[in-house]
Amino acid sequence: MDFLSIEDTLLHLDIKPGMTACEFGCGSAHFTLTLAKKLRGGRVYALDIQEEKLSALKNVSTSKKHHNVVTMLSDLEAPGGSGLKSNSLDIVVIPNLLFQSEKKYAIIKEAYRILKKTGQCLVLEWLNKNHLVSQERLIHPDQIKTMAETLHFSLKKEFAAGDYHYGLVLIK
Repeated sequence: MDFLSIEDTLLHLDIKPGMTACEFGCGSAHFTLTLAKKLRGGRVYALDIQEEKLSALKNVSTSKKHHNVVTMLSDLEAPGGSGLKSNSLDIVVIPNLLFQSEKKYAIIKEAYRILKKTGQCLVLEWLNKNHLVSQERLIHPDQIKTMAETLHFSLKKEFAAGDYHYGLVLIK
């Protein structure tokens, strides 16, 4: 049984040293910390609405000497809620966040706003075969693809991310 490999999941992105990336709803920041290692010379923004998650990440990133991690308190459901400049990032990762939100479109729209032209957005969500999330909260990949299409994202890839998740790579 394969839960979710951060390393394997990130292989679906075209990652180059010096890029600028961001994790929406970073929580325990597994993607942030892995990206920080891969993007030496670049920058990784960790965004969350919970200050305690960001505070814990600051301690971890300092102890691991990841000086390229920037934490930001953000409300990603609000217009401009990331606090980042438009067209400024190469990669946005949205792991297991949309199922928690009533404003899924607003979150995807914010990712689109901050990505550079040809920027990559990786969306990871729960498959309907898990028992960790109520079925009513799950979001089907077609729903995300429809929202992304209205924003002029193009779908580069859809893939299985372990046994319990699916992934979408969207290109601006």
